[in-house]
Amino acid sequence: MMIRVLRFNTYLLLALAIGLGGGCKSSKPKDPNKYTKKDEASLRLYLEVNPDGSESNGPITVGRQSPFELNVQKIPFLTEFQIEKAAVVEVLGGFSISVQYDKQGSMLLEQYTTGSKGKHMAISAEFGQLRWIAAPVITQRLGDGLLVFTPDTSREEAVRIVSGLNRVAELVRKGRK
Repeated sequence: MMIRVLRFNTYLLLALAIGLGGGCKSSKPKDPNKYTKKDEASLRLYLEVNPDGSESNGPITVGRQSPFELNVQKIPFLTEFQIEKAAVVEVLGGFSISVQYDKQGSMLLEQYTTGSKGKHMAISAEFGQLRWIAAPVITQRLGDGLLVFTPDTSREEAVRIVSGLNRVAELVRKGRK
């Protein structure tokens, strides 16, 4: 019995060429300034640490108007996957972002804020672009799972972030994330 290796390899090569060349293509690239209710966003919290020369932490720059540098852990202690809901809230002189974490997120937020008073909590968001949007100083224990902060964003960007976070929270509740 003879095996036709050459014929098999030809068929495999043909299938590979069709698979790589026959992919679908968008009609035009997505405009990063436009968003829909189906767009997702990320919000990640990092703890300020002293630089120790290891790969586990590094410097970041927070802010656009008056930027400042912090050294933070490279792995976030909270992510968008622990968020129950987010909202843009009106505060005196502007707006803030309010984030309510689920049970696991609330416990982590309490743990990190209890043991890190006086340090910064760096907050990054991805909403078409990745940016460090805040770094509030931890002044008290946050035991109720509610984080309210003033972001270094426009109101439109804040609305976009909140909309994307609520979309992710909805997908997590449905078990799709």
